[in-house]
Amino acid sequence: MGHPVADGSGKNDSDILSVPSGRIEVDARPSIHKVGVPPRRKLVKEFSERVKETFFHDDPLRPFKDQPKSKKLVLGIRALFPVFDWGRYYSLNKLKGDVIAGLTIASLCIPQDIGYARLANLDPQYGLYSSFVPPLIYAIMGSSRDIAIGPVAVVSLLLGTLLRDEVDPKNKAEYQSLAFTATFFAGVTQAVLGFLRLGFLIDFLSHAAIVGFMGGAAITISLQQLKGFLGIANFTKKTDIIHVMESVFKSVHHGWNWQTILIASAFLAFLLFTKYIGKRKKSLFWVPAVAPLISVILSTFFVYITRADKQGVQIVKKINQGLNPPSVNKIHFSGSGAMKGFRIGAVAGMIALTEAVAIGRTFAAMKDYQIDGNKEMVALGVMNVIGSMTSCYIATGSFSRSAVNYMAGCHTTISNIVMSLVVMLTLLVITPLFKYTPNAILASIIINAVIGLIDYDAAILIWKIDKLDFIACMGAFLGVVFYSVEIGLLISVVISFAKILLQVTRPRTAILGNLPRTTIYRNIDQYPEATKVPGVLVVRVDSAIYFSNSNYVKERILRWLQDEEEQIKSKDLPGIQFLIVELSPVTDIDTSGIQALEELFKSLQKREIQLVLANPGNTVMDKLISSKFTEMIGQDKIFLTVGEAVLACAPKALEEA
Repeated sequence: MGHPVADGSGKNDSDILSVPSGRIEVDARPSIHKVGVPPRRKLVKEFSERVKETFFHDDPLRPFKDQPKSKKLVLGIRALFPVFDWGRYYSLNKLKGDVIAGLTIASLCIPQDIGYARLANLDPQYGLYSSFVPPLIYAIMGSSRDIAIGPVAVVSLLLGTLLRDEVDPKNKAEYQSLAFTATFFAGVTQAVLGFLRLGFLIDFLSHAAIVGFMGGAAITISLQQLKGFLGIANFTKKTDIIHVMESVFKSVHHGWNWQTILIASAFLAFLLFTKYIGKRKKSLFWVPAVAPLISVILSTFFVYITRADKQGVQIVKKINQGLNPPSVNKIHFSGSGAMKGFRIGAVAGMIALTEAVAIGRTFAAMKDYQIDGNKEMVALGVMNVIGSMTSCYIATGSFSRSAVNYMAGCHTTISNIVMSLVVMLTLLVITPLFKYTPNAILASIIINAVIGLIDYDAAILIWKIDKLDFIACMGAFLGVVFYSVEIGLLISVVISFAKILLQVTRPRTAILGNLPRTTIYRNIDQYPEATKVPGVLVVRVDSAIYFSNSNYVKERILRWLQDEEEQIKSKDLPGIQFLIVELSPVTDIDTSGIQALEELFKSLQKREIQLVLANPGNTVMDKLISSKFTEMIGQDKIFLTVGEAVLACAPKALEEA
């Protein structure tokens, strides 16, 4: 057991034996190693280790070990509020970078927030409210240095769509009440997932599904902006492309406003041009960041001096001045309103969580630091719970703002505080100046912001790598575009789970052959030069064997055997005497899996074929011994590697091969 070994699939090549071209002594044949018998483990210890690996794989309590109580309290505060950790090393140089970054993202977020609030069917000030309180909370509790917090397009659209299915937006009081309730339960869901360390649940939504969902949402959001872009007064409440385009073309002769189209087109071209400049020259990252605010200022001034609002150009009209009013009394904590809010909040909260964690991980990797996904969930959850009580709707990490934050040279979450203070100043002083801001410019800003969510390169790469992933991607995309956001989301979740189930219930298996002049056995499809050993069939199972796939694995192995016997019969070759199952990829096996092996063993006995196992892992070997399966087939039929199994079973055939 102390020798270096291979796993039979060749992952450790220390057992590779090249056959020399000269004479071979009889005793030069490699010795056969016995498979190690794992020591018996206590049930409680094994269970506790499994739980620890599932929920506490990062060992969050390690810093607290062997520390006095006072030190543990300090460490606990730092863990819950990271600001007290990195704040000890904060400097004026970092403050300079954070202030510049905060001012830059503030110039981007203010016009975006006004537009995103409209996506959620809320008054413009609620977008600004959501970029005031939540960033302050996140700055204290968040672990990502680069995330910029606030409303985002996809979550705003999703929230608005789900809310509109329950309450008419014209009923403002009830609509706002349900929006705050949904935000409250979104925060509760996020915080609970973090506290219970269930962050791995968001990984069930595959990257491909997210790419498709985001791309579809971007198309849907852009189509929704045609109302403001074209100046259409009567617009469909549906979000699918068919109804939207029907509404657009029906109003072409009497609903479009040429002044609105001129303003929207001119400033959209300006925004796209600044984005192009920012991409061409990284040092000019600030140009596309300030372009939306410049567009708002110029368009507002233009409408004011020309009184274009008298010519049919729709304007914002009014944004309530002042800071966030309390909204605790508007939240439904019980009854049907609470149930509706929970259902909407849980869905929107999970999407917001997925987006924020993905953004945080992306920028953490770029700066080579770690973020704690569970801490992020707690921070986002607390942020939204408090936000719901201060007239905010669901906030999360914004990719466009976070990218600007990163490019502007932020060092810590202080940049979020700076942004929040600028928004506060806007709410207190500047909001009356937005009265003449045309809706067309908000539509242009949103279109410019969301087109970046359509990731063509990612979709092409997904197609090249995994066709099933591409189906998930396109399913989510088409579901959002042609039906609704919630249906697209449902499709993405269903396809993601379907892929997992397919991989679990239908694991891959392969026939292995011997690579010339070695004892290595590889998939004969991948290595055409690998040859089968006469009288021996080697099959590898590439998955754990559970109740969900055990019957399939047994039947697939028997089909491999049947196919091989038919080929042998047609070529008049010696029949199969040994079937070797390579178990190194099999990480676990349950009672159904062992029963399937027993049935396979009995089926082979009837054909006078010996079942042989190669390289079972520690967990698998322990269960084979406990079930007495090793006694059924014999300890001498379990080998450390495929090479040793073939050498023991058919030495003459191996020499001939």
